[in-house]
Amino acid sequence: MHYEILGCQAADAPTLVLSSGLGGSARFWAPQLPVLTEQYRVVVYDQAGTGRSPASLAEDYSIASMAGELLEMLDELDIQRCHFIGHALGGLVGLELALQRPQLLQSMVLINAWSSPNPHSERCFAIRKNLLRDSGPAAYVQAQALFLYPADWIAAHSAQLADDEAHALAHFPETDNLLRRIAALQAFDIEDRLHQIKTPTLLIANRDDMLVPWQRSQHLADRLCGARLALLDYGGHASSVSDVEPFNRELVDYLAGQARAETLTCN
Repeated sequence: MHYEILGCQAADAPTLVLSSGLGGSARFWAPQLPVLTEQYRVVVYDQAGTGRSPASLAEDYSIASMAGELLEMLDELDIQRCHFIGHALGGLVGLELALQRPQLLQSMVLINAWSSPNPHSERCFAIRKNLLRDSGPAAYVQAQALFLYPADWIAAHSAQLADDEAHALAHFPETDNLLRRIAALQAFDIEDRLHQIKTPTLLIANRDDMLVPWQRSQHLADRLCGARLALLDYGGHASSVSDVEPFNRELVDYLAGQARAETLTCN
């Protein structure tokens, strides 16, 4: 898979691994990189079958497959400990990492993630699959903003969205790959294994998320040991893009708190 290692390269710099949502692109994290690369070694990557990581995904492709691919990449980079940050589908990858290799993770930040299917999100993903199959990539990309961002933000950022949509169409994944990625997140269900996850976790959710109800993050916060929820009022499903400053503040403050806790533990 295509990856980039950015930011602080000091030997003792903490490592952050950032995993995007359904789009799978490292480009998603551009609004966070300026504040994260000051103190951290940051690993971003294009997930298999997306962007600069061409692949033909198997019919039985799963979130566990995605976690396995990421673990293989991190092993090649000799990354033995890291903080993980995942948005939506990327958050599911983080939960799977916490089950497959808990010793890798110092902490997790899971953004608008979930541990099992819910009827509202199922309806949204069914609509997106139908758009892709029946109307093609252009219609799929044009509709994407409706699921990701608040209406007023869409109205105020039409030029930016036009550029983003042109880029997305120019780098659109194979239809079968995207359908298999959607199927993987729809099938994800670890309710009976949540008690096994002990990684310190911050859940970030948005009250105005139109794709994943914020209560799915509350559910995770209630069931994961050592987890807490930061509930934001505005920003939709992708507040890391649409309301950057409050999102980045929650992220940076949490990571700083983890660093302080580790220092106290060492002392």
